[in-house]
Amino acid sequence: MSQPAATRHVSARACAGSAKLFNYGTIIAVTVAGVPLFLVTGEVGVATIIAAIMGIVPLVLWFGGSMLVYALNRHHPDERVGYYTQQAAYRYYAFMGALIVIGTFFPPEIFYFRIYWLVAALIIIPWSIRDIIRINREHWQDVEIPKEPDHG
Repeated sequence: MSQPAATRHVSARACAGSAKLFNYGTIIAVTVAGVPLFLVTGEVGVATIIAAIMGIVPLVLWFGGSMLVYALNRHHPDERVGYYTQQAAYRYYAFMGALIVIGTFFPPEIFYFRIYWLVAALIIIPWSIRDIIRINREHWQDVEIPKEPDHG
């Protein structure tokens, strides 16, 4: 007699939450990165350098953390989780790549970084919010995953 295959259960709520995770991280990182840029004057000095560093750190930390989120969710049992994660990743990695390429040629004035952040935030944040709304409107279902046998 064969025993029925054991399965693991992933709730619909967990699937939707996983699909939104990359977008939440991006919104937080981009928002937190912009705050220090507007707390200093336009004159180059120690405060400006510290503000620039404080603006870059959240982006770099989320860049690393986002790779983990991407790796965990891209091949999720519910394909929509992977799709939404991939779309959010395209946006964030394009933003970061453009910052490296374009920011390299910025003069040492905070004004240019403010403009770049403002344009990027006006594109990325509403787009991420739109994706979160789309994810919330979708009908998510529980997913059953066949359990792999232990080979211990």
